[in-house]
Amino acid sequence: MKVELKNTTKKLCVIGDPVLHSKSPVIQNAVIGALGLDYIYLCQPVPKGEAGRWLSCAAYAGYAGFNATMPHKEQLVPLMDELDPIARKCGAVNTICIKDGKYYGFNTDGGGFLRALGDLGVSAGGKRVVLLGAGGAAKAVAAALCEAGARVTVANRTVEKGEALCQMAPGSMTTAGFDIGTLCKLAEECDILVNCTSLGMEGTGSQFADLSFLDALPSRAAVCDAIYAPAETALLRRAREKGHPAMNGMGMLLHQAILALEHFTGEKLDVERAKAAALTALAEEG
Repeated sequence: MKVELKNTTKKLCVIGDPVLHSKSPVIQNAVIGALGLDYIYLCQPVPKGEAGRWLSCAAYAGYAGFNATMPHKEQLVPLMDELDPIARKCGAVNTICIKDGKYYGFNTDGGGFLRALGDLGVSAGGKRVVLLGAGGAAKAVAAALCEAGARVTVANRTVEKGEALCQMAPGSMTTAGFDIGTLCKLAEECDILVNCTSLGMEGTGSQFADLSFLDALPSRAAVCDAIYAPAETALLRRAREKGHPAMNGMGMLLHQAILALEHFTGEKLDVERAKAAALTALAEEG
């Protein structure tokens, strides 16, 4: 569906540096059109270090809000008037609503992951999670998992970075190494394994050197990958072949976008209709 522009149409956008590669306008405008919302979603390059200047410009130009990608997610945090618990915990925002001259910061990445996990038929409460990686995506996922009542072990190649991440929720998180022996031991008592590293990502040329840790997983343990290109990484293929519930990062991508739009509009949206519209638009985009 096409977005209909009227004098009442509210503006939204995604900012980043770089940002012209972003799929957010494709996803959001497809959802906006399908649900008949009076918004339009644009793409706005904002150089590193200029997020504060952009806030003033966005408010003056009448934007209802915007999404932020790298390198602005952490830089925007101290500029917000209010933060949601996940954004405060992980120290990053990706969704900013502008209302009555105030800036409200949210992080929908973690919530998007939990919604996608629900689509897989898996709940996080009380589960033992092994989280691979300690970067930005891992922070948001870990924060949401801890809020949902999971116990998270962060396995990262740089142990110090993993330890720093665990300070976010020391009562619910522990850290471990990334060597194959450690991963095999962690997998034995794992309910959900989540890859938030770039290993297996299209265009990086990097892969897991050894996936034998998957052999140690309990039979019904879920395996999740934050990567969505390719649609099935070597990790997910091995997990699927072994019969584990498995999902890639597309569900997280779509759900975080829909959650952001719910914050912008203040409305509960038809999630299934929104996802269908977004997937159709992405397929047409190629």
